[in-house]
Amino acid sequence: METKENQYHIVFFPWLAFGHIIPFLELSKSLASNGNGDIQISFISTPSIIKRLPPIYPPSLKNRISFVSVDLPSVDNLPAGCEATVDLKDGEQTQYLKIAYDELQAPVEKFLNEMKPDLVIFDVINCWIPDVGAKLNIRTAFFSVFSAPLLAFVGPISEYKDSNSERTPEYLTSVPEWIPFSSSLACRHHDAIGFNEVMNSKDATGLSTGDRLVRVVEGCTFVLLKSVVELDGDYVNLLKDLYQKPIIPIGLLPPRAHGSSASSKSGDSSTNINSEMFHWLDRQQPRSVVYVSFGSEYKMSIDEIHELAFGLESSELPFLWVLRKPEGIDQSSLLPSGFEDRIKSRGYMCFGWISQVEVLSHTAIGGSLFHSGSGSISENLFFGHNQILMPMIIDQGINARFLVEKGLGFEVQRNEDGSFTRDAVAEAMRIVMVEPEGQQLRQKTTEMSKNIFSDYDLHEDYIQKFVSSLGPLLNKE
Repeated sequence: METKENQYHIVFFPWLAFGHIIPFLELSKSLASNGNGDIQISFISTPSIIKRLPPIYPPSLKNRISFVSVDLPSVDNLPAGCEATVDLKDGEQTQYLKIAYDELQAPVEKFLNEMKPDLVIFDVINCWIPDVGAKLNIRTAFFSVFSAPLLAFVGPISEYKDSNSERTPEYLTSVPEWIPFSSSLACRHHDAIGFNEVMNSKDATGLSTGDRLVRVVEGCTFVLLKSVVELDGDYVNLLKDLYQKPIIPIGLLPPRAHGSSASSKSGDSSTNINSEMFHWLDRQQPRSVVYVSFGSEYKMSIDEIHELAFGLESSELPFLWVLRKPEGIDQSSLLPSGFEDRIKSRGYMCFGWISQVEVLSHTAIGGSLFHSGSGSISENLFFGHNQILMPMIIDQGINARFLVEKGLGFEVQRNEDGSFTRDAVAEAMRIVMVEPEGQQLRQKTTEMSKNIFSDYDLHEDYIQKFVSSLGPLLNKE
C-alpha cells in the first residue's frame, strides 16, 4: 500500500480476544474517519476472526480499512479451529493459543517489510513487535485496552525485570507504594491469586505477562490509552512517570449505533430470539430492568449460575439475563428447578448471541450486573446505566475498585475465597437500583454519563489531537 508524503499507513495487530479486537477495530475506524482520507489502515488477524467482525460502518470507511488475514499455525494442545480465546474450552488452553500467536512473527514481519507502514499499533501479547519495528525502522505503539488505573496498579516495568515466580499474592492486596495519591486500588485475596499467577508465572510460551509487558513498554515508541484525563487523569500522569514514554489518551471510543459487537453466526434462530427479547423489553417500565451478563470469556460453574439465579429471583427486580451455557452441561440442569416458571413475569433468559450495545440502548434498561470488564464499563456508562459490579478475572477487580472510588458502581460482597451468596447479589441490586442508599450513586452515574462517557465531542477531540500529533511522533515533520 503506497502512501503519499502527507498520508499515513497504520497497521493494527490485536491479541486474539474479542475484548481486545473490538477496541482495536473501533480505534482503527476512528482514525480512518479523521482527516481527509489521509490515514489508511491495515488490520491483521486470523481468517476466522475477520469473518466474525462486524461490518465496517459507515460504509465510506471500507476503502480506508483493509483486513489482512494470517493463518494461525497448528500447535500441540490447541484444538483445531480455535483462533480466539472465546473458542477455548478453558483458560488453561490460552497458553497454547499464545504459542500459535507468537509463531505469526515471521509472516507478520514479511508483511511489514513489504508494506513499510508508518506505524504498527499492537497489543501486550505480541511483545515481539517492537523488535520487528526496530529491525525494519517502523515506529510502534502499544495500545492498552486495559485502563490507566490498572496499568498504574501493575506499576513500573522494573517490578517485572527479575524473576518473580516466588512472589505471593499478598503483595497485591494493598495499594502499591508507587501510587503517591489517595487510591483504593488493591486486589481482594481471591483476585490476587489469579492476578499474581498471570503477571509473574511463566506459561508454556516461556513468558509471563510481566515478561511481555517489559518488552512492550521498553521497546515501543509510545503508548496509547483508552482513557480521558477528565476521568482518570491522576493515573495517566502517573504512568508517564512510571514508563518514561509518551503516554497518549485517545478517548473512551464510545459505542456507535452500528457495528459495535462481533457478529452473530447463529442464523435466523438468533434473530428470532432477539426479536422476542426486544418485545419483552418494550413491555417493561423505563430504566427498570437490570441487564445481567458476564461476557464471553468467563465460564461460570453450575454452582455459581444457581446462586446467581436465586439472587436475581430474590431481588424482586426485573432482569434480562444473557447466559452462556458451560460446555458439557445439559440445558435442563443449567438453572435451578422451576426458576424460569417463577420469574417469567419479570425476568427474561437469553441463551443465544445478542448485540450488547443494542440491548443497553433500550429505554427499559436501567442497570447492569456484570463482570467489570473495561469495554462493558464504557458501554454501560455511555447509556447512563447504574452498575452492580461482580468482577471475575484478572483486571476486573481493579476496574471495580476504581469505579467504586469514583462513585460509579457498587460491588457485590464476596467471601474470602471469591464465592458469593444470593443474598449479597440481591442486596447489591436493590441498593443500586431502588434503595435510598444508592441515590447518590445514581445521580453521579447520570452526571458522569452526560459530561464524559456520552460526550462524543470530547472523545472526538482526543482522536483529532492524536492525529495532529502523528507527524512529530513518527518523525515525518
